[in-house]
Amino acid sequence: MAEEVTKMICITCPVGCTLEVTHEGKTLIKVDGNQCKKGIEYAENELTDPRRMVPTTVKVRGGVHPLVPVCTAAPFPKPRVFDLLAELRKVELQAPVKIGQVVLENALGTGVDVVATRNLPAVN
Repeated sequence: MAEEVTKMICITCPVGCTLEVTHEGKTLIKVDGNQCKKGIEYAENELTDPRRMVPTTVKVRGGVHPLVPVCTAAPFPKPRVFDLLAELRKVELQAPVKIGQVVLENALGTGVDVVATRNLPAVN
C-alpha cells in the first residue's frame, strides 16, 4: 500500500490545527502542523476509529417544550451517527425530564448512552 497524505483539522482543542497526516492505510506514519501532542492522538484516532459527540433533541410528551436536548455520554462511532439519529427519532419521553437522565441506554450496542442535557418540567 502506498503512502497517502490527508489534511484534517484537529477538533480536540480550540486552536483547530490544520494537520497533514501521512499514513499507509490506517497506519500513521507522520503528523505535521500540530501545535501539541493531542493532534497526533487525534490523527491516529481519525484513521483507526473516528468518533464524535452527538448532540440532538428528542420528543417529549407533556413538557413545557416539545423537545429536550440530548447528547451522547461519550464519543460515538462516526460511521454509525446517522443510524443513531434515526433511532433517536423514535424516542418519545414523558415529562418531567431530568438532566443526566438516560434517554437511550447502550445506543446501538456500542456501550454509549444518550442522556438529557437539561431539565424539562411537565406542564402544570
